[in-house]
Amino acid sequence: GGQPRNVQPFSDEDASIETMSHCSGFSDPASFTEDGPEVDEEATQEDLEYKLKGFIDLTLDKSAKTRQAALESLKSAFSSKILYEFIMERRMTLTDSIERCIKKGKSDEQCAAAGLACLLCVQMGSGIESEEIFKTLGPVLKKIVCDGTASIQARQACATCLGICCFIVTDDITELYSTMECLENIFTKAYQRDRDSNGVSSTHNTLLHVSALLAWTLLLTICPVNEVKKKIEMHLHKLPSLLSCDDLNMRIAAGETLALLFELARETDADFFYEDMDLLTEKLRALATDGNKHRAKVDKRKQRSVFRDVLRAVEERDFPTEMVKFGPERMYIDCWVKKQTYETFKEILGSGMQYHLQSNDFLRNVFELGPPVMLDAATLKTMKISRFERHLYNSAAFKARTKARSKCRDKRADVGEFF
Repeated sequence: GGQPRNVQPFSDEDASIETMSHCSGFSDPASFTEDGPEVDEEATQEDLEYKLKGFIDLTLDKSAKTRQAALESLKSAFSSKILYEFIMERRMTLTDSIERCIKKGKSDEQCAAAGLACLLCVQMGSGIESEEIFKTLGPVLKKIVCDGTASIQARQACATCLGICCFIVTDDITELYSTMECLENIFTKAYQRDRDSNGVSSTHNTLLHVSALLAWTLLLTICPVNEVKKKIEMHLHKLPSLLSCDDLNMRIAAGETLALLFELARETDADFFYEDMDLLTEKLRALATDGNKHRAKVDKRKQRSVFRDVLRAVEERDFPTEMVKFGPERMYIDCWVKKQTYETFKEILGSGMQYHLQSNDFLRNVFELGPPVMLDAATLKTMKISRFERHLYNSAAFKARTKARSKCRDKRADVGEFF
């Protein structure tokens, strides 16, 4: 007669020691410390797979709360480990569970299922198996995206999922264009300042428009040159209107999309000329130096940072190169197309992005990193410092920083004599 136990999600800490959290009916796995005895990898893998099978079964549970928790646990596992062989054997079961949760679940469950669908395709990479998954889930995702009665959060998650899955799996150009058209039908409503029946400007759908625009932009990066030119002609003159939107996320999404469109336009046509360049740069400069007092300081800081880069891209054809470190490797993000792709997958994988960049063949192929770098256990051990050493280093750095700041702040510090 006691209270039912909830599913405990798979956490990043669990991933780091290769164990899984448990849900009702499962026993606690043995706990290991970083500097403890050697772990039996085969036994740990078996334990992990046993837990994952349990989570897959729980996606069919009668309780919506249990189904959602199981979906979230699977998401955490898929984002933090490569589980290709395990998923390959159960891809149809997983696909059926995701389809059922998207069709029959409520908002939160639909969002979790759409997120899991993204990670399923990221794990499988581009191939026949992923195409089969997308053939099943694609129509369901499109239906939710276009369903005005569905929750905005669910439509938003499905729009993102649709873009990512199509980017990963589609070799069919017709399917690519069809998916882009579906997303266009959503975000182009923002051009008309989406008004409700009373003629009052509505911001209710803004987040959906942002997700659809970003997903569409991702797909544009893999379009043939002729299609890119068509889309640029269609949208380049309309997108600047979104820079005046009240929502910060929409302004930033529109700005970054503009920068990417200019980059693609100049790659496809060396003599590309934009008629309203003066008006556009004036608008971008205003956003890059925005000082409106009614906006939050954090929002203003973020906006100015983004639009300084957008202005440089549009006006000077320049991109501030960023470096991403993962393990012993480095990757340079040196264009807007690469930045857009990286940010999209980082949003889906979260803290697992670095691990997937090291080990996921599909992602390494997308970013042209070559085959995974194989390091033996001895090399990895020399690269890794213990938790205790890391703690000592952080403590020492913190104390040194505090001392330095205290000296600067201390009014009694020697500042020289004046006569």
